[in-house]
Amino acid sequence: MTVQMYAELKERQGPLGPGSAGPEPGSAEESGSCADGEGLAFGAAARALGLRVREFELAVQLGEVRTVRTGAGPRVEQAELTRLTTAEGFPDALVARLRVVGTADGAALLGISPGRLTRLARGGFFAPVRFYVNRYRAVVWLYRAADLTELAARQPELLSGRTPPGLSAALAAGEDRRAETWRARRIEQLLARTEEPWARAAVLAAALGPDDLASVVDDPHERGRLRELRPALIRIRSDGGPLRDVIDRTVTADDPREIRRYRAALTEALRVARADRSVPCPEDTPRSGGRHRSEDRPRGLWRRLFGRC
Repeated sequence: MTVQMYAELKERQGPLGPGSAGPEPGSAEESGSCADGEGLAFGAAARALGLRVREFELAVQLGEVRTVRTGAGPRVEQAELTRLTTAEGFPDALVARLRVVGTADGAALLGISPGRLTRLARGGFFAPVRFYVNRYRAVVWLYRAADLTELAARQPELLSGRTPPGLSAALAAGEDRRAETWRARRIEQLLARTEEPWARAAVLAAALGPDDLASVVDDPHERGRLRELRPALIRIRSDGGPLRDVIDRTVTADDPREIRRYRAALTEALRVARADRSVPCPEDTPRSGGRHRSEDRPRGLWRRLFGRC
């Protein structure tokens, strides 16, 4: 973000172009502008709050805007809009809480060097809220300005003087927790939006690579169910290519300690999900006359309910 206009675009709208994040399912960009008796669709709610698409999506992720599930998809109730629009300082206070900055602007905000801010981010003192991959296939991290100012108020000693010895040693060893803390934040956001046991298990599975997932879930039908329910941690506009490879590596846990944590959490989530509802699969054993046992229960319904078999 060396050009100011480009930096402002990133802050207000988020990255665009190949390999960047697109709208999430049910996002303002996808939901349209219609309203019904169950609340406003995301597009209409964003306009009612005076927020741009990317600002509104971040507001939902961070819990600044509470949503409800309806038969027509996620909606924002009128009471929630009233709560937000009548809050003190609206709309400036809400927009300020949603402000996103890159490394240069974040460092300027705190009055420190970009290098120092990067060291603090790599050490895990605050978590990115977004990222994109630039033309050089490098991951560019974006931070919530409010997180940076809160850190400065809570631990002002981090902004000047020598880097803490523990952090210096970790950085010298190559530690970089930015992707890990981003994943943790994103997983927490998605878990907060569902209570359904299999969907919660699928959220945890989203952070694991295929081999690690298979080591926890050896039943192929259960893996199929998790793949069907698994949310995208970040939406990708391009389907392949080198940018997609970089993004796939970024959204997947790679540190052994982090992998162990997600595997343990997924194991517990699966225990709860299996107790709540198993994942049956109709057999396709042929009957006489060419009929199949699966015809007793339409295969399309089984796929919708329990995943591919």
